[in-house]
Amino acid sequence: MTVTIVGSQLGDEGKGGIVDLWGDAADVVVRYQGGDNAGHTVVEGGTEYKLSLVPSGAVRGKVGVLGNGCVVNPATLFEEIDDLRERGLDPDVRVARRAHVIFPYHRVLDGIEEEAKSESDQEVGTTGRGIGPTYEDKVGRRGVRVGDLVDPERLREKLEYVVPQKRALAEDVFGVDIGEEFDVASLYEEYRRYGERLREERMTVDAGPFLADRLDAGDEVMFEGAQGTLIDVDHGNYPYVTSSNPTAGGAATGTGLGPGVVGGGEVVGIVKAYLTRVGSGPMPTELGGVVGDTPGYDEQGEGDDEELATYVREEGGEYGTVTGRPRRVGWLDLPMLRHSTRVNGFTGLAVNHVDVLAGLDEVQVGHSYDLDGEELFTVPATTERWGDCEPNFRTFDGWEDVDWSAVAETGYDAIPENAREYLGYVSDQLDVPIYAVGVGPNREESVVLEDPFE
Repeated sequence: MTVTIVGSQLGDEGKGGIVDLWGDAADVVVRYQGGDNAGHTVVEGGTEYKLSLVPSGAVRGKVGVLGNGCVVNPATLFEEIDDLRERGLDPDVRVARRAHVIFPYHRVLDGIEEEAKSESDQEVGTTGRGIGPTYEDKVGRRGVRVGDLVDPERLREKLEYVVPQKRALAEDVFGVDIGEEFDVASLYEEYRRYGERLREERMTVDAGPFLADRLDAGDEVMFEGAQGTLIDVDHGNYPYVTSSNPTAGGAATGTGLGPGVVGGGEVVGIVKAYLTRVGSGPMPTELGGVVGDTPGYDEQGEGDDEELATYVREEGGEYGTVTGRPRRVGWLDLPMLRHSTRVNGFTGLAVNHVDVLAGLDEVQVGHSYDLDGEELFTVPATTERWGDCEPNFRTFDGWEDVDWSAVAETGYDAIPENAREYLGYVSDQLDVPIYAVGVGPNREESVVLEDPFE
């Protein structure tokens, strides 16, 4: 069977930890979109592993696959693999031949374009890792794919076609000096060597047939989404989105398996018990703000709820896994979760970071929005209208801080009563059962109500 793990908010919900939690039952863990802009953290036995490209199942020794919907930076991939090996693990990672490759010129252009947009307040807040420009080349039918890296003649031919275009864009449009990032010979030598390693270690696969054969053989397959539903290029708050489809539908197009395979399994929405965001865009339930990211926010400390935002940020360690950037913080947003539930077809929920909110006198939830005198229960289609929404809050009594490790060991009934009321409200509003509750960073600090593989 299959289990698809999807971020239900704006990313950073704790998907990697949930993949690791249930990953023992999986035989194969598949990333189906995104690149090394992801930041998945897995903690095992007190040891922390920060992964941006290697699927999170590597910590449990599972076969990892980067599907055709991914964009792959080979330098990052091999750096992560080598680091895991130095730490005593033996990651088995396969890469789809149809996946597209990130080159140094993509990263340079990513930074240039974001800087140009910032002059007109249109920056998206990208990680600068070349993700967007690589997907642009994919859609523009000028991309270089992983299968091209293992064919030196084909690789040179493709680089000789695309690199002059990128050089002209950098020099003539943006007026910047170029370096080796735009040199065909240098790029060819570097990426030919990556191709040799991929071939020598037999890492490349045709993802669709490979996964279909594993399923036919009775293997359990987990699809690991990166980022979150509200930054999906189709279903998120465009243009403040990533360049791929983190939603459950992306698990089909990003792997070569049919939608019936994905929809016929479990689709688990990962929910952070509050809300965070990196980068610009609307966030109706935001507390305080982050300079340079929160629209109209120019001075740290100016918001009425700045102290509370700072408290939650520090307690939750809300800084980007990949970038280290401080995340914007807000209360849970139910219209957002209703949108995500519909888009993805969640069969279960995993709610993380319930422990972070412990000790607060009260906890609020954005239950609905007011927009032009109308109450809305889901997210408007356009970003501009979403930015005009005012939240209607529901207030819950806070819960005490407890020994969360003991809670995880005892079970759901050991969670403080007020926290259970809060969780019950979320489940009832979405009409989706809760499968797990995260009460700490370690694998053992999760309350499991249902294992989707059983």
